Amino acid sequence: MNKRATLNDLTKEEERIIIYGGTEFPFTGEYYNNFRKGTYVCRRCGSPLYRSSAKFESDCGWPSFDDEIEGAVRKLQDKDGTRIEIRCANCDAHLGHVFYGEKFTSKNTRHCVNSISMKFIPEGE
Repeated sequence: MNKRATLNDLTKEEERIIIYGGTEFPFTGEYYNNFRKGTYVCRRCGSPLYRSSAKFESDCGWPSFDDEIEGAVRKLQDKDGTRIEIRCANCDAHLGHVFYGEKFTSKNTRHCVNSISMKFIPEGE
């Protein structure tokens, strides 16, 4: 799966989010309510990003994780100057944003990720 997708491989909606930093509508992503065991990988390049054990319910409208796989995610100041954007460390695909201090989990971190930026690989596959 480690083939990096080109612009021609992405749908218009995937391109809007993954390449141009857009956001999918809340409560609409395919992984928002997914709590099966497995790994979430980058939709663009296939690099592992998050383990299902780090996923939690935050009721924010997007999949939430309190930890990434080490070295998988880059954090940088968002263009809006107020948030921290998260991107795939391998291919630079836009994932979403990370927030600190909300006290949802003991790690006090929430990676708010667009479902469209990921693919879910069930445990054992």
